[in-house]
Amino acid sequence: MYHKHIKADSEFKIVAATERSQAAVMALEAGQSTGSTNNMHLKSDQWLYVVSGNGKAIIEDLSIDLKPGVLVLIEAGEVHEIFASPTENLTTINIYAPPEYPADL
Repeated sequence: MYHKHIKADSEFKIVAATERSQAAVMALEAGQSTGSTNNMHLKSDQWLYVVSGNGKAIIEDLSIDLKPGVLVLIEAGEVHEIFASPTENLTTINIYAPPEYPADL
């Protein structure tokens, strides 16, 4: 089995991929957000796991508090936006199945 240590040192970086899924690290600075009111992945489910920090996910019309240890499923086609708290950075590991982004991103 292949294991790789992942260091979150960039805003969004694909760190591993297969033909069926891919993993990314996302690091948002305090007060930063990603996504929008029309952001969605048409064919990929996104699992978002909070490594550190606090924030909020808005998925469709549902608001979910993000803190270390929280795992959130954003299903294909669901509009979503992720926010870091105003005072704390937010780092997440994201799994996309099937892959959503080019491997060289």
